[in-house]
Amino acid sequence: MKKRRGGRWLGALAGLAGLTAGAVGAALLLRRKGGAERKHSIYPEYNRRETDRWARPGMPVTFRAELMPGRSRAERTFRVAEVLPSGRVILEDFSGDHAEPEFERIR
Repeated sequence: MKKRRGGRWLGALAGLAGLTAGAVGAALLLRRKGGAERKHSIYPEYNRRETDRWARPGMPVTFRAELMPGRSRAERTFRVAEVLPSGRVILEDFSGDHAEPEFERIR
């Protein structure tokens, strides 16, 4: 039985060529995918566009009556000071940040 000359070297060279081709392909794919597109989160509230926000700074929002029992609608209404990237809001003259389900729907 005769041994092939350079069989190991040819196999190693072919393997190296395959790895190089895979690395170049992956780099091109990642480069094309990350172009003009912005990153997406697994949480939908982070993927909303600026215009799709449920609240905007300066907008009045009213807490649901179940969260503030015994108070009138005027006492439960506050102004939005800031909208966080998560969709939660910080209110003027009220502490903490608050989520959309805490407020009444806009009619």
